[in-house]
Parts: sequence; structure tokens; C-alpha cells
Amino acid sequence: MLRCMLPNSVTEPDGSAVIRALSYNIRSMRDDEEALARVIRACAPDLVFVQEAPRFFRWRKHAARLAAKTDLVVLSGGATAAGPLLMCSLRAFVERTEDVLLPRTPGLHRRGFATAVVRFGAARVGVVSAHLSLDRAERAAQAGLLAQRAASLGAPHAIVAADVNETPGGPAYGRLTESLRDCWTVSPWGGERTFPASAPDRRIDAVFTSPGVEVLACGVPEGLPGVTPRDLHAATDHLPVLAALRLPAQAGA
Repeated sequence: MLRCMLPNSVTEPDGSAVIRALSYNIRSMRDDEEALARVIRACAPDLVFVQEAPRFFRWRKHAARLAAKTDLVVLSGGATAAGPLLMCSLRAFVERTEDVLLPRTPGLHRRGFATAVVRFGAARVGVVSAHLSLDRAERAAQAGLLAQRAASLGAPHAIVAADVNETPGGPAYGRLTESLRDCWTVSPWGGERTFPASAPDRRIDAVFTSPGVEVLACGVPEGLPGVTPRDLHAATDHLPVLAALRLPAQAGA
């Protein structure tokens, strides 16, 4: 249940920015695409961290279609990052992007990161979308690489969103929370569990931030105006995680 109003996006007089960041495993858009688009639009995100974006035939066309339906633009990722994708609103000023492929483990699906550095007002932030392995040992190693990648982007703030494929308390979560904060634990809002969408019983999707980011609210947007249970269940097999974050302005910007 929602326990407070979710802050709207705004740029403050000093250049600090309140933004909405949405993390969503969309299962390659194999489910109800219109329901998926309605959920994303209702969340009014400035950044969307997608996992399991289309990776095969005409994948760029599919990603562009979803962006158009949700009033967003494709930022980076997709097949070139082995599935993670970033989308953003026109409010974001893009400094740079990079798609990263992780080392391949024989017999396992190759993973990667979609990364970018963007500005909102006078606030610079590095962003990474990731989908970690189903294998416990590989997942923990990838979590360490994910934290390192976020720290290496050269921005004063970082936002990481992932399908961790693990519940809190596991080794991958431990690696990530050594340097990043799990936003749900800082300011819980909305629903907690994210998988499976039809009857969620575990939290395996999360948004993380560097310590300088103020977490205003974070959780599954159940009950948010425009987000219906039917659409949440029809859109994909995961529930989304929506975070409202305040990014302090960079000194001297």
C-alpha cells in the first residue's frame, strides 16, 4: 500500500533535481505491450532501467517503439549490452553512454551492463542497468563488477537498478550494499515484493544509489494513479520498482 505521496520530478532553484527512476524487467516485451506502456507512462519516470529488453531480430525497432509509446527516448543498451537497456525523458542531458559485456561463463547466458552519465539541472549522475546471473557464484562476482562500474563512471552520484536474481541477504546484495544503498530499505513506499508478478513472494528487483543521493521513496507502484493491478499482471512477469530521488547539485556547476 502507498503510505505517502510520491514526489513529482522538479529542478530546484539551486540546480538540485528530484527525479523518478523506474527499474523494470520486461521479459523481452513478450507479454501485453500496451499494458507495459501504460504502467511506464503512469510512473512518469525520468530514467527507466530495463532488464530483458529485446535482443534478437529487429531489437532496436522494438526498443524504439516502447520508447515512443512511453514518451521517452532510448539512451543505451539492448542487445549490445546482452539485455539491459536505459531509456530517459527529454529532461535528461546525456554526456556519454557505454554498453559493457561481462566475461562469458561456458554454459551460462552472457550478461552485460547498460551505462550512461546524464545531467538533470546541475546534478550529474552515473546510471547502470543490470540483470545478474542465475548462478550464485557468477552472480556474486557480477555484483562486484557492477559496484565497480558504478564507481568508475566519474560522476558525483550513481544510480544502479537491477534484476538481482536474489533476495536481500544474499552475497550479491552484500557486494552491492558495501558501497551502495538499497533504496527500499532507506525509504520504503508502495509494495515490496517483485516476483512473480501474478503472486509476488520475493524481492529480487531493486534500485540502489550512492550515499549522496537522497532517497525520498521507493517500491512497487501499486495504487499509483494510472497503475492498475490488471496492467501490472499483464505487462510482464516482474513488478516494477519506482524510486523518487533527490540529486544534489554539483558544486560549481
